[in-house]
Amino acid sequence: MKLRHAFALGVALTAFSSPVFAQDSDAPAAADGGSKKDALGLDEIVVTASARPANRLETSVSVSALDNEAVAEAAPRTTAEIFRQIPGIRSESTGGDGNANIAVRGLPVASGGAKFLQLQEDGMPVMQFGDIAFGNADIFLRADQTVKSIQAVRGGSASTLASNAPGGVINFISKDGSKEGGTIMATVGLDYKDYRLDFDYGAKIGENTRFNIGGFWREGEGPRRAGYNGNSGYQIKANITQEFDGGYVRLYAKHLDDKAIGYLPMPMLVTGSNSDPKYSSFTNFDILQDTPHSALFTSATGLDGNNNRRVTDIRDGMHPVVTSLGLEAQFEVADGVKLEERFRWNSVKGRFVSPFPAEVGNASAIGNSVGELLTGNAGSYNLVYANGPQAGQAFNNANGLLMRTHLFNVEINDFGSFTNDIKLSKDFGSATLTAGFYKARQNIDMDWTWDSFLMEVKGNNAALVNVVDPVSGKVLTQGGLYAYGVPAWGNCCQRSYNVSYDINAPYAALNAELGALSLDGSVRWDNVSARGNYAGTLQVSNYEVNGNGTIDPTERSVSLIDNGNPSPVNYNVNYVSWSIGANYKLNDNAAVFARASRGGRANADRLLFGVVQPDGSVRKEDAIDYVNQYELGVKYRSGGFGLFATGFFARTEEQNFEATTQKFFNRTYKAKGIELEAAYRSGIFDLRAGATWTDATIAKDAITPANEGHTPRRQAKLVYQFTPAIDLDQVRFGLNVVGTTKSYAQDDNLLVFPGYTQVNAFVNFRPMENVELSINANNLFNVVGITEAEEGSITPGVNNYVRARSINGRTVSASLRFDF
Repeated sequence: MKLRHAFALGVALTAFSSPVFAQDSDAPAAADGGSKKDALGLDEIVVTASARPANRLETSVSVSALDNEAVAEAAPRTTAEIFRQIPGIRSESTGGDGNANIAVRGLPVASGGAKFLQLQEDGMPVMQFGDIAFGNADIFLRADQTVKSIQAVRGGSASTLASNAPGGVINFISKDGSKEGGTIMATVGLDYKDYRLDFDYGAKIGENTRFNIGGFWREGEGPRRAGYNGNSGYQIKANITQEFDGGYVRLYAKHLDDKAIGYLPMPMLVTGSNSDPKYSSFTNFDILQDTPHSALFTSATGLDGNNNRRVTDIRDGMHPVVTSLGLEAQFEVADGVKLEERFRWNSVKGRFVSPFPAEVGNASAIGNSVGELLTGNAGSYNLVYANGPQAGQAFNNANGLLMRTHLFNVEINDFGSFTNDIKLSKDFGSATLTAGFYKARQNIDMDWTWDSFLMEVKGNNAALVNVVDPVSGKVLTQGGLYAYGVPAWGNCCQRSYNVSYDINAPYAALNAELGALSLDGSVRWDNVSARGNYAGTLQVSNYEVNGNGTIDPTERSVSLIDNGNPSPVNYNVNYVSWSIGANYKLNDNAAVFARASRGGRANADRLLFGVVQPDGSVRKEDAIDYVNQYELGVKYRSGGFGLFATGFFARTEEQNFEATTQKFFNRTYKAKGIELEAAYRSGIFDLRAGATWTDATIAKDAITPANEGHTPRRQAKLVYQFTPAIDLDQVRFGLNVVGTTKSYAQDDNLLVFPGYTQVNAFVNFRPMENVELSINANNLFNVVGITEAEEGSITPGVNNYVRARSINGRTVSASLRFDF
């Protein structure tokens, strides 16, 4: 096994050079917030996907907890990079601040997003479905100084104490003012343009009343050379808590308005063989520093969802605009009877705009194909620059390559939702019975209006390219645009969605303590009602788009959305999930547990355009995917050492659709493995570590049987992370190592992604009380680490042009923090 190594020196306080978390000046000295005798934090109370709070040692679920210090020292560049610190989680976080692919315990990522994993804020889902096309849940979630801790439950009770989350739940728990004080932190990129300001403050405003408020502002280009500020926006969060005898009421508000550049696969050169490939940069395009985004490609004229002329600002990138209001209350309504109520209303809209390289190849060949498309005549066509310093001059890029670029242009009209979760618990001696009702609605209303362009393969402000008729000298394209639509993909992708999904889910749980033995069981019945409509592409001739009064070659065949002939969505499905577990406490420092569960996951928008029947119905076997899981684990601590080990087996059904390949999936997967989490502290030294070994296979493939027995794409056998650190009072420094063994680009198991190890390091200097200075340099040696690719194989012995995505290259930043 060959591993490629990256080394980074700096602090671990940045998200795109910005502080996602900083260390709490009053945080416990031990790793993960534990004491010296509880380095792994096994005494921490679990509130995520739990019917009754219990500490990690006494619960029968596999759960991890990350406090401020653990997250800060992981040097997260994005929210999704935090998840790489959680055993059992595989997070492909190279897409920018959002649009990450997140898998758990070998459960598949057949298309994108986090299908079987739910992201939550304070116990409420960010999105009801984690894999909405161009609406991955992490797009609408930002980590900042308002987050107190992160809890992650894998498998187990997530099947029954959350909807559509059989793989697990990751919950961001907010500060609530219990600890008085505040933080102000400023971060600047030293070798790239990025600026960020974070703040947080909490305090009491009465004997029984407290509040917390915080957020961030940022502005910058991002870690790759886009030529413009790709990250720009802010978030503000606040809550206020009133305590009463026997309970409390908390009100919550959040507003997020943040543009984040979205990195899609990029042009890349691959030589060697499928089993031993060499990934490298092109002349003029660095796969670690560059991106197809360009200051010369910031706007595009096309059509909106109503087929009206519109100019799109490509700099919007991934632009969530989220307003959330929430209520959380807990009361003891009678002796031994507790009522809990949680409500969250979300207004969600925005954009997803990013260039996608549909093809990378010889400039003349691609230009000639476009010329033939626009004239109907095969032949040799000329290429000239459409803009930039060489506008009007003959194309002469040093690498001789063009990108056939599809502009993924998605308007998020309404991804709003509401969620209400109410439950009543009654103690019966050593047993507790919980009954609850979960009610939610998720709107999915968006328009896809994709167009096609020609761009040179060049980093640091690539130009658009025009095609010219060599006989008449007429420019056939318009500023690099050659089609209103995506003819290279059969004009598939002018689409409109407007569907609401209502979820009603009663559930019950029983917990019992029989001395050292704890037993629990839970069951949930989910009913999902889908109502709405969707419309696809209508191809029309001679349709004027640009408003110049003439029909240009690009307007002779135009893709519209067929709004006059929408297809209905009208179906109801239901499913039952269950989970049973047992935990036996051997002594105060050791326990073993076992669990079996079956959880369902309702499919949503991925069923449209192919699976929904003409009358709007859906077969139940297509609408619901089931995950069967079995777990066996042990927890142990001694002195400054802690260990949490879980063996697992999962069988997963999968129905899905991928936008970039236009492929449907109908599969069954099997995965077995072990996840390890450990911590150690002795004197000035401490260590946190985690690893997950997974043996996953495609057990059945109804559409492509040849894939059966193969490893699911991008699934490595081993992923790991560890963070050793030295604390010398005024200075704390250490490493955060994240790595993976090799994996396959696609399910046919031909092209290999080599394993790689990325080493980040942190140095925090405290020159005086309440002041901390940090420096960060990430991926110092510019090592390539491939996380995804569109191609599944290459031709040995020649130069192959593929579209893939690597970890980012070197960036250096500095942060200054003040606590008060």
